[in-house]
Amino acid sequence: MTQQAEPTRGEAQGRTAAQALGFPVGARVLIINCDDLGIHPSVNAAVLEAVRQGVASSTSLMVPAPAAAQALELLHAEPEMPFGIHLTLTRDGPAHRWAPVSARDDVPSLLDEHGLLHTSAESAQLLERARIEEVERELRAQIDTVVRHGLDPTHLDWHVLADGGRGDVLELTIALALEHGLAARVWLDDGRRRARARGLPVVDHDFLDSFALPIAGKAERLLQLLRDLPAGLSEWAVHPALGAEPTTAADLGWAVRRSDHAFLVSPLTRDVVAAEGIVLTDYERLQRVWSRG
Repeated sequence: MTQQAEPTRGEAQGRTAAQALGFPVGARVLIINCDDLGIHPSVNAAVLEAVRQGVASSTSLMVPAPAAAQALELLHAEPEMPFGIHLTLTRDGPAHRWAPVSARDDVPSLLDEHGLLHTSAESAQLLERARIEEVERELRAQIDTVVRHGLDPTHLDWHVLADGGRGDVLELTIALALEHGLAARVWLDDGRRRARARGLPVVDHDFLDSFALPIAGKAERLLQLLRDLPAGLSEWAVHPALGAEPTTAADLGWAVRRSDHAFLVSPLTRDVVAAEGIVLTDYERLQRVWSRG
């Protein structure tokens, strides 16, 4: 088998991301990333199954989340599983008592009156008051936690805050990715323009978040989106979970998560991917180009 030449960073300019990553013209390439690894043991189990047995490409770990320690052990036991770091500055709701990885006294502008991360509903207040040096301190702490465990992530992406929620936070995210030899998920129009201006490949098409789809008819809608997938690089963020929703986590959207899991492991989903000739990939290919930046 003839090996394809590795794409260079310069080759990313003026081409689709899929072409820049070495795929042929017309290839329909899809990353299906399981966000929120570490949020709950039922999510951890579902992610493992979705990547091992389903169509999921990779996952991303929330370091401040309560089941992150278990997730870190899972990743140690599954060294072939591609994963990124799901940068987290918010907790999903009042029932969750997530604190920063950094010492609280080192990141006061990121915390609410209880010394916890702001809830997702309070994202606007967080972004208004967060000091960029404290954001950097916390993001570095999350990255360092993963590195200290001897793991090799492929990319950085964001929990709740699209592209970090602010221009300076996005710039910091890209800088940290380049510093650590990682790629970054960048999907809003402004961020994609910034990345492409540097020759960094990002998705060619609109990003899909599974929480944005209604549960009724969701599987059929996703199957149709597979059939309609355009040429180039696309990404879907999915959020699988198994079992009944824990009573202590009533705001984690378990109905969405269960429906995601069912779709990811369905034989029909795999059959449609194969019939459509869709290439499933992960962030490792982007990482190879970004790491030369």
